[in-house]
Amino acid sequence: MSDLLWQPDAERIAQSRMDQFRRDINQRHGLALSSYTDLHRWSVEQREAFWQAIVDFFDIRFHTQPDAVLREGAQMPSAEWFPGATLNFAEHLLRRRDDAVAVIAVAENGQREQLTWAELAEHVAGFQASLQAAGVGLGDRVAACMPNTWQTLVAMLATTSLGAIWSCSSPDFGTHGVIDRFGQIEPKVLITCAGYRYAGKDIDQTSKINEILAQLPSLQQLIIVPYARAQARTEDYQTHANVTLWDEFYQPGGEPRFVPVPFNHPLYVLYSSGTTGVPKCIVHSTGGVLLQHAKEHGLHVDLGPGDRLFYYTTCGWMMWNWLVSALAVGSAVVLYDGSPFHPGHERLLDLIDDERISVFGTSPKFLATLESSGLKPAHSHNLSSLKTLLCTGSALSPQSYDFVYRDFKPDVCLASMSGGTDVVSCFVNGNPLSAVRRGEIMGKSLGMAVEVWNDAGVAVIGEKGELVCTRHFPAMPVGLWHDPDGTKLRKSYFSLFPGVWAQGDYAEQLPHGGMLIHGRSDAVLNPGGVRIGTAEIYRQVEKVPQVLDSVAIGQQWQDDVRVVLFVRLQDGVTLDDHLQQQIRQVIRANTTPRHVPAKIVAVTDIPRTISGKVVELAVRNVVHGEPVKNTDALANPEALEQFRNRPELSD
Repeated sequence: MSDLLWQPDAERIAQSRMDQFRRDINQRHGLALSSYTDLHRWSVEQREAFWQAIVDFFDIRFHTQPDAVLREGAQMPSAEWFPGATLNFAEHLLRRRDDAVAVIAVAENGQREQLTWAELAEHVAGFQASLQAAGVGLGDRVAACMPNTWQTLVAMLATTSLGAIWSCSSPDFGTHGVIDRFGQIEPKVLITCAGYRYAGKDIDQTSKINEILAQLPSLQQLIIVPYARAQARTEDYQTHANVTLWDEFYQPGGEPRFVPVPFNHPLYVLYSSGTTGVPKCIVHSTGGVLLQHAKEHGLHVDLGPGDRLFYYTTCGWMMWNWLVSALAVGSAVVLYDGSPFHPGHERLLDLIDDERISVFGTSPKFLATLESSGLKPAHSHNLSSLKTLLCTGSALSPQSYDFVYRDFKPDVCLASMSGGTDVVSCFVNGNPLSAVRRGEIMGKSLGMAVEVWNDAGVAVIGEKGELVCTRHFPAMPVGLWHDPDGTKLRKSYFSLFPGVWAQGDYAEQLPHGGMLIHGRSDAVLNPGGVRIGTAEIYRQVEKVPQVLDSVAIGQQWQDDVRVVLFVRLQDGVTLDDHLQQQIRQVIRANTTPRHVPAKIVAVTDIPRTISGKVVELAVRNVVHGEPVKNTDALANPEALEQFRNRPELSD
């Protein structure tokens, strides 16, 4: 089987914004950059010229012009991007004012609402005026515990239009998960739904909200969106703050105004997953997010007016922040709230056809579930509008690449991406100029000086090591909350290699420029002192049809570490000696003997975060009898119990 699965044709390349950008750079700077590799090299070596070109290409509007593009000290982190400049984030997302559709919001039960660009601006203007009347101004925090609806988007745009700071979680977070996040940033306003829906069930949030309210003494205004609980009343909520229902809080109409703020003014507070302790509050800048997202949407994903972007995400995952930024390049966004598999596995495939989605974003788990359920979207759905399939959240297995090109759509660009909440964007991703190769991420993001370093801090190619970024980039967080001197920030990202950003991913750069992510560095297994990424094992286990899901950890054993693999099996399948042997043979044949698990144990569920990531560290802690500090970040925390005191792991 050839590793080359798809290549853009000459017409697609010529029409892409990435190629237009390349031609503009050549013309402006008298260069002859002929490939994506050339363009990336130039974007890193000439960062100031590159980021100025992004400003010009996407018509980023400064209210006050910058004194320079970049001022930096001797060592990261010490950058000031576009010093002296002022701008407004929401202004760029609301540039269109026409009657084309800007936002489509679809609920699990089929309810569909849409807003034109003009209507979106009117809602933002009305909500902004009411926020201002409630005392919200520069630097105040507006928090939301909301489903993925148009109301959430309107509230974010109104907040950021005023220079206030937006922070969001999802209603499926547990009570302490919300308090651990919002309690740290002391919001002035909280927006929440009275109830939400998932997998056909309506879930009342009233008692949970009251528990949260008791821990938010800073709150001055509570806004309740009834959503899945139509009978919600203001008197249901116990708080000293003003309480208002969404429809009574504001009247849409008028023009929004945009408060100019410095380039590095805080825009968002996002949170680390919090499975090993209280979540870190990561502060992202207005200009950094805007430039990075314009680059990724407009160039890497090739989005523009006429496109519709969908990404399956909750509002508690960074992909929501990433998704809605597509408005800045004139693309419409499709929001979906609920289970991706209710009432059936074809739910989101129907959405592609119903809403003429051109770019569809999902997770490796979603694609693996579609394949294991026997769906063949190419036969059951039209999918003619779909040009690009995005995937992130964990490593995408070679088998899923095969599934996409065999059974999903053979002429789609499959772009696997990897980045993180830490940068609310990507270090490595796809682009419309390059080929798709089986099991690989296409390459590095423009402007990102990404390398893979070994333990000695030497860049390596064709070897596994730490994913690092060796030069400043605008989307680097401006700080962590309650970290005035930057101590926590430096410890989190710059302690492994001083002055170099270490992302915490175990990765590999291939000789032709493709990238592989082998798992999180902190979950790397170390049997006999050899480092093994968990994704290397998962890629092989996914070839075994009897296994639905798995998690691998390193268990401390006899002064060493042994690999333990937990598997969730298809209904009716037993983990007998024959199946264990089959799993081990597949792993040994495609990796090394050190990857082969010493123990394989059957479980009924694999714990994951609410955004769908496997939590190896939490499983490892339970196996070793150590506490898991924050189970509210998990979608299914009850699954952890079956890893405790397993007799199979005592010999």
